[in-house]
Amino acid sequence: MTSIDTGLRAAPKTVDAPTPAPIGTGSRGSRILGVITLALTGLGVLYGLVISPPDANQSNAARLLYIHVPSAIVAYVAFGVTAFASIMVLWKKTETWDLIAASSAEIGIVFTMVCLATGMLWGRPIWGVFWTWDARLTTTALLLVLFVGYVALRRALAGNPNRAKWCAIAGIFAAIDVPIVHESTTWWVTLHQGQTVRLLGESQIGGTMLFSLLIMMVAGMCGYVWMLIIRFRVAFLAERVDETAFDAAIAERRSEAEKSRAVPTIATSEAQ
Repeated sequence: MTSIDTGLRAAPKTVDAPTPAPIGTGSRGSRILGVITLALTGLGVLYGLVISPPDANQSNAARLLYIHVPSAIVAYVAFGVTAFASIMVLWKKTETWDLIAASSAEIGIVFTMVCLATGMLWGRPIWGVFWTWDARLTTTALLLVLFVGYVALRRALAGNPNRAKWCAIAGIFAAIDVPIVHESTTWWVTLHQGQTVRLLGESQIGGTMLFSLLIMMVAGMCGYVWMLIIRFRVAFLAERVDETAFDAAIAERRSEAEKSRAVPTIATSEAQ
């Protein structure tokens, strides 16, 4: 791993066999994972929209849950990874963990937006409104704002030698809202229904509806891992490009300085 004692810029390597940098944004493994994600998503859509029946109480509006619930779970996982990677940044002080934290946060933001959008579409026919300041909705919106702020902080501190440390602290702080969101329907009286699927205990759905939901959950997790690999590679290569541009700019300035010092010497020689 690369040191980030001076921010995200890699320090000179002192080991004989450094970890090789990726040469592109994809690999054979990531392409296979992408195909698996597409296949599972297609299967989930088939079961969710065609094979599974309408819900007895919510009719076809319940089909939105096949996207809403998996997107929420993936967002939880993504922000959890950001928190864990941020802890590793403070402990190990490595660029790799910092880029993992940032990449996972960006993916989590996307899935949180999908979760909120599908929740609003579901709420209109069930609650009669797109939005209400329900505990689950409010804490989820706060979660989105916190991690958008995390990404904005990274942009604002670009070039700051302490960016990795301050962003790690911000990432850990923002992730505190994840368990609050998850337990909001238990801690407060809310319009939002409780947990649809329980690992321990009875789930609210079963049969082909549960199977459709589980397929989409697995597809969502595979998609998250695929996006994390790609986004991390993009971020890593971007850092290398920035380093190359920085080194090139320093070399150019040194060359200009050497030329400027050489000019008076030549002029004096000609005068003699």
